[in-house]
Amino acid sequence: MNPIGITRIWSGLWRWLALVLGLMGVGCGCAEYGGRRSGGAGATMEGDLQSFLGEPRFDMQTVFTRERFPNVVVAKDGTVLVFWNGVTVRRSEDGGQSWGDEILVGKGFMGGGVIVDERSGDILAFVEEKHPPASVSIFRSSDHGKTWRQQPTMIQPDRLGHVPSMHMNEHGITLRRGIHAGRLIRPTRYYAAGNDKAYWAEHYTNAIYSDDGGQTWKTSDPFPANGTGEATLAELSNGRLYYNSRRHWAPPGENPRRRWTAWSDDGGRSWSDRTICEVLPDGDQDRDYGLMGGLVRLPVRGRDILLFSNIESPGGRHHGQVWGSLDGGKSWPIKRQVFAGSFAYSSLDAGRPGTPSEGWIYLLFEGGPQGRGTIARFNLAWLLAGEPTRDGRVSK
Repeated sequence: MNPIGITRIWSGLWRWLALVLGLMGVGCGCAEYGGRRSGGAGATMEGDLQSFLGEPRFDMQTVFTRERFPNVVVAKDGTVLVFWNGVTVRRSEDGGQSWGDEILVGKGFMGGGVIVDERSGDILAFVEEKHPPASVSIFRSSDHGKTWRQQPTMIQPDRLGHVPSMHMNEHGITLRRGIHAGRLIRPTRYYAAGNDKAYWAEHYTNAIYSDDGGQTWKTSDPFPANGTGEATLAELSNGRLYYNSRRHWAPPGENPRRRWTAWSDDGGRSWSDRTICEVLPDGDQDRDYGLMGGLVRLPVRGRDILLFSNIESPGGRHHGQVWGSLDGGKSWPIKRQVFAGSFAYSSLDAGRPGTPSEGWIYLLFEGGPQGRGTIARFNLAWLLAGEPTRDGRVSK
């Protein structure tokens, strides 16, 4: 066998061993980042389930009164950050009870996909010059969102030669397991020549990822369905990535009014096993247009509890709901209404162990009882008191 072939065999064996060790929780430097240790400042990225249970808890507050486009993330120290078009952010250091003044991140248009780098603790926000396609800038905060600075940005095109747009996707994540532990990844999209309906059939979603802390980015292969946009993703406890996307156009025989999903086994470089999730609606059901939704995996060791937010409405953007999956997105057996009135784009994140945010789930959405931007916070016990969907069951 030639040297190149031998090298490939050894490389494959090492990747397999690193992945197995990562799934077992065995520390080998590169194989495991989450679980009981974080690789930085002794923080714990994942805890036990009990903190999200207990008595059901739920409350809502108005945090923005104009514009739109939400992202919510929880910093490593537990500070909750709500991002809004402009691009502005408000911070809560007490788990979401009170909120500071608006802070300008950068001038432009909200790009979504905010990422907390769980190694450095930095937070990255994406700002586009205008509604895309448009040039993008990345802003970095090293003090949990108090101040921001622009950094040089290099994003490589995908295999089709397209550089993706950022707007308007759910927040990104730091991968915690396997050989790609520490990778930053966020959903992105390709707009073709623009957002006019005539171009929808050419649109697709994908992702960008960085292995150097957000200095340079590669673009994944396209999601295996055209007409998609505004996506979400999560890493499961086995290191597999779950991708869930809005779809505003579909060819005959495919339904654009439900969410479409796919998976990655290579750290987000490619996506496969495309399927429709019949239980999760994609926006109001009287048109083929869809709606940005939120997604989060709760930071619970050894469990794959996913939450998804969208609307359940025959027409119009209202009746916001949260659905729960206890098996990493295979089934969605429980749901609960958040707000019956105006409800549009939404974003989800979860509190971190050992911080004021622990045990809380945060939902930032357009609409609400008083203002344009509302933050709801609740625990898993509140969701579990909801109604069954008949898609699987909730076990004790």
